Amino acid sequence: MGIVVNLDVMMAKRKIGLTQLAEQVDLTLANLSILKNNKAKAVRFSTLEAICKALDCQPGDILEYVPSQPEEAETGKEAHHE
Repeated sequence: MGIVVNLDVMMAKRKIGLTQLAEQVDLTLANLSILKNNKAKAVRFSTLEAICKALDCQPGDILEYVPSQPEEAETGKEAHHE
C-alpha cells in the first residue's frame, strides 16, 4: 500500500473543513481533496509544513507507512516456487 495520507482524520480531530483548510494553506480545493483522498503521488514539504501549521500537528500525524501485502495475499493465490 505504501504511504497513506490520514489528512481526513486530523481534519476531523481539529474540526476543520476542506474549504477552510484549503484557504489556510493556500491550496486549491481540488488539490487538497486529491491529497485527502489518497490520490496524490507527491506532496511538497512546503505544503506539508503549511498543513501541519494549520492543524497544529506533526507530519507523522498525517502520513503513515503501510507495508504492502505479499502478492499471494492480494490475489488470494499461493505463489508456487520450483
